[in-house]
Amino acid sequence: MSAELFLEIGTEEIPAGFLPLAMADLERLLRKELESARIGFGAVKPFATPRRIAISVAEVAAEQLRQELTLAGPSIKVAFDAEGNPTKAALGFARANGVEVSELSQVETDKGTYLYLSKVMEGRPTAELLPEMLPRLIAAIPFKKSMRWKDLDVRFARPMHWIVALYGGAVVPFTFGNLQSGNSSQGHRFMAPGKFTVSGVESWLAESERHFVIPSPARRRELIAAGIAEAARAAGGTVNPDEKLLDEVSYLVEDPTPLCGSFEEKYLALPRELLITSMREHQRYFTLLDGNGKLLPRFITISNTRAEDPSVVVRGNERVLRARLSDAMFFYTEDQKVKLESRLEALKSVVYQAKLGTSYEKVMRFRELANGLAAALDPKVGALVDRAALLAKCDLETGMVYEFPELQGVMGREYALIEGEDPRVAVAIFEHYLPIQAGGQLPSDNVGAFVSLADKIDTLCGCFGVGLIPTGTADPYALRRSAIGILNIITDRGFRLSVPELVGRSLALLGSKLTRPLAEVQADVVGFIRLRLVNLLTTQGYPQDVVDAVLSASFADVLDALERVKALAELKGREDFEPLAVAFKRVGNIIKGGVDQAVDAGRFEAPCEGELWSALQQVQGTVAGATAAGRYGEALQAIAGLRAPVDAFFDGVMVMAKDDAVRNNRLALLTGVASLFQGIADFSRIAE
Repeated sequence: MSAELFLEIGTEEIPAGFLPLAMADLERLLRKELESARIGFGAVKPFATPRRIAISVAEVAAEQLRQELTLAGPSIKVAFDAEGNPTKAALGFARANGVEVSELSQVETDKGTYLYLSKVMEGRPTAELLPEMLPRLIAAIPFKKSMRWKDLDVRFARPMHWIVALYGGAVVPFTFGNLQSGNSSQGHRFMAPGKFTVSGVESWLAESERHFVIPSPARRRELIAAGIAEAARAAGGTVNPDEKLLDEVSYLVEDPTPLCGSFEEKYLALPRELLITSMREHQRYFTLLDGNGKLLPRFITISNTRAEDPSVVVRGNERVLRARLSDAMFFYTEDQKVKLESRLEALKSVVYQAKLGTSYEKVMRFRELANGLAAALDPKVGALVDRAALLAKCDLETGMVYEFPELQGVMGREYALIEGEDPRVAVAIFEHYLPIQAGGQLPSDNVGAFVSLADKIDTLCGCFGVGLIPTGTADPYALRRSAIGILNIITDRGFRLSVPELVGRSLALLGSKLTRPLAEVQADVVGFIRLRLVNLLTTQGYPQDVVDAVLSASFADVLDALERVKALAELKGREDFEPLAVAFKRVGNIIKGGVDQAVDAGRFEAPCEGELWSALQQVQGTVAGATAAGRYGEALQAIAGLRAPVDAFFDGVMVMAKDDAVRNNRLALLTGVASLFQGIADFSRIAE
């Protein structure tokens, strides 16, 4: 019979950002444990609040599955000596599998005779395995940061206070640190701090709610969303949508209670982003909008307790917010006493990165890069680009950004507008940081796009140039995000540019700051960006082999590569593509690097040679014209028309003829066929 498995780990408050991943890891690890132990199970459901991580597994089998093992051992020559006595190899194989050498069989194979064991492993009861499995599971949950407590030799995200472990309602006995597993959970820290008994997940859910704990993050999120919407309506507004904050707050509380507060209207004179950031980032407040989408002088906080007098809690939050907004108003007023451009000189004293120099040096580098992009792609915005690049980092020296680093770019835009800068320059100061996350907002104008590209390329080249290269687990300078941002901006704005050339110009500006060979850095940066493009295209649904084939042929122009991927993916969707691919891959396999000589029609010995030569000559002009114009679908369709004469050619002649002249002439003919794909795709990489 199967039964339910339930595990709860009670702790001190765990940071909200740890919990979603901890739930996923707990489920992943428990599934792996059960599967490795050959224990069948049903639905798995994880839970988490700031003070607990839990999981339930339905229909966990009562015992392991019976397993029949067939194991091959050493060869007879190795297993026995000349007198027929078992060697260490035979004895070790038998001992490792819990049998005597006499119980081993011998089996004949193509490689000789080997010892062989056929063994049946009966399943152990699940109740016996769980006390070994669950402590191992708890210890294996990874956290970005973990800690020890007391003098215990165990680690977890935060100190643990209780463990509930039940299988079929019975306690699974084990010790972890100084805790003994049991069937007692605990309620809300302040509103119901006592213990309560648990018999399974359903009783745990019901008792938890009676003790002011809602274990499901999804349900807490729903309650918070409904609660803030109702509180906003009561205050005469609507909630400013903020899904990220909603997700975070749902992991900050166990029993959410929305409370609405207010602040003085004079603070509405502050920039909108500043107000929102002050309330969201530092206080986790939701902001409210009126019917015209303007901010109201109101906020909603989510309390983790049900106060006897909610107004006391509201006044406390208002007092904290008033102090923060007062500071913001002071910095905002003081900053305006100094022009943005005047702050540029101060960047000479700000270290951007120890090996790459100051922020001022970085600005001068990407300013030149941005001007080059504007000159090549949109000369009429050159002056705006130069001005935007010059001012892009000046707000780093403002009091506001010093106090609220997340407002860099935002405050630069606001101060630039106040100072009368061209609005496109002001917007570019903000937009040169975009995108700030995957799938995020992109620059809306070429001015911001050029400065953003230049800044990101300088960051990539600089970091790679001094050995600050991302690893599989660490990317402290967000270089992957920068590379993806570069690709998204190029495709969004339709920029026709050479990525390797842009990288080369950036590296030239870095000059003596590079600590690695220039050619090596160039190859690494271009390869890094190329790999990001592979990932982007495959996540968009393009076949992996199509993307590899296209980018292996040529990658420099991202837009051109995208057009080729689309065309080849469409061709691959045809029903007759597989034999077509076989034919052209065969061409590539035979010619290898190809031969550098003209085709001599006078050396043809079979009609199929002349037919292929004629067909090739007919399509060469079409393919060349279509390729030059970027009409890759048309070019590939024309090339596909050669399949029949190519097949006939292979059926009709032996390419590698004994006569050197005939052989080379046939290879030259196939080289001409293969050259049609040059710059479009490497057909050898297409899966059949």
